Amino acid sequence: MTRLEQLPDRIDGLTSQVSQLRTEMRDEFSAARGEMSGLGDRLDTRMRVLHEDVIARIALLQEGLAPAKRTSRTKQR
Repeated sequence: MTRLEQLPDRIDGLTSQVSQLRTEMRDEFSAARGEMSGLGDRLDTRMRVLHEDVIARIALLQEGLAPAKRTSRTKQR
């Protein structure tokens, strides 16, 4: 059998491999998208919690920095 005669069988084999690869890649990308979606939801929740924590800390700092009532001091000479 000449190399040219083997070509159709080799192309059929290659076509089958490419088709299988496409199926596997589609399945893996779909799974990755699902995992990333779940991570995004958890990230949103975590970011919201951290934001609320920062706001609370800023409020505490502002309370500590609020000007206290000062008594007037007279200069002593």
